[in-house]
Amino acid sequence: MAGRCSSRSMTLDMRPMPDPTGDPVPRPGGRQDLRADCDRCVGLCCVAPVFAASADFAIDKPAGQPCPHLNAKFRCGIHNSLRERGFPGCAVFDCFGAGQHVTQLTFGGADWRASPAIATSMFTVFMVLRQLKELLWYVAEALTLLPTGPLRDELVLAGDTIAWLTDAGPDELAVVDVIPHRQHVGALLARVSQAMRAEIGLPGPNHTNADLVGADLRGANLRGAVLRGACLLGADLRGADLSKADLLGADLRATDVRATELDRALFLTQPQLDAARGDALTTIPAALARPPHWPSPSTPTDPAINRPRRRRR
Repeated sequence: MAGRCSSRSMTLDMRPMPDPTGDPVPRPGGRQDLRADCDRCVGLCCVAPVFAASADFAIDKPAGQPCPHLNAKFRCGIHNSLRERGFPGCAVFDCFGAGQHVTQLTFGGADWRASPAIATSMFTVFMVLRQLKELLWYVAEALTLLPTGPLRDELVLAGDTIAWLTDAGPDELAVVDVIPHRQHVGALLARVSQAMRAEIGLPGPNHTNADLVGADLRGANLRGAVLRGACLLGADLRGADLSKADLLGADLRATDVRATELDRALFLTQPQLDAARGDALTTIPAALARPPHWPSPSTPTDPAINRPRRRRR
């Protein structure tokens, strides 16, 4: 596997789908608005971002240039074989609903091919809005964890402020400075994390931004651990206890989470889950979807990791 962990765009204030029935920022649509709907988008994720030839992308592609695999219907021509063709970075990308928002709401259904004059603006706005939508997902996730109280009220206010920004016009969105919002939400999420981890007693180990590339963490006690921004590229987490572990911004590319209990981990996202290697015994949060490339329940699993589940407390 080429490359170490690097700073990845559109994450919270650190180096490095959502459940429509959850407890979202109190706006119409809830977290359903934070799910990608490619049928209502014009292939923005295949055009706007930079692709750097690496283990994640088979080619170099500058920002604003369409991927050669984008077809006339704004769909990926190799979607069903992205990993095999060398594009795992595309397979795990999630716009958190920014694509259809930009296409249908911000630009009123226009597209960059039919209206080349709006292309640059559309791509710029997509990159900004994707970050705002990701922040809204984290706020919505945090609200599912908190009871009524001051911290919850602060999160609702932060979410409402960001949601209000997403309704701005193209010119206003293009110049939005996302950094202060990332920092503010990141600080609130740190407080949520601290409160959740305190529920299990003593704080877990602090591995913030740690280099854990290829680490053997099989069976490790990571209850309440802070793994924010940690590089777990290719690490072995089989059987590790990640109850209330803070995984915000952790790089889980090729991380082995077979038979690992992830359903109580904090701030785990769909792209992180999609990048990891799990199986039918991996438990995941109810708000996320089991990655289709993971072995199905009928697929034989390595007997070495068919261990009993821990008793939960």
